[in-house]
Amino acid sequence: MSSLQMRLIEFLQQELRIPHNSIATALRHPEGQTPHLLPMVLWQYGLVTLEQLDRIFSWLETAPGADDCTPSCS
Repeated sequence: MSSLQMRLIEFLQQELRIPHNSIATALRHPEGQTPHLLPMVLWQYGLVTLEQLDRIFSWLETAPGADDCTPSCS
């Protein structure tokens, strides 16, 4: 798991209060292993709202190291 992925999970749990089980469900899917796709997996399964999804993408835009990770980065 990349440093960005770990920080994203920490953000999801601490700032958005996304339950561990919801994150674990999304991480079981191949797309969920990629930091830039994890938010979409969470949304597709109804585990986050559109408002939360927007906050996640805003966080990803400003996260240190996020620009170093391509969509295929895991």
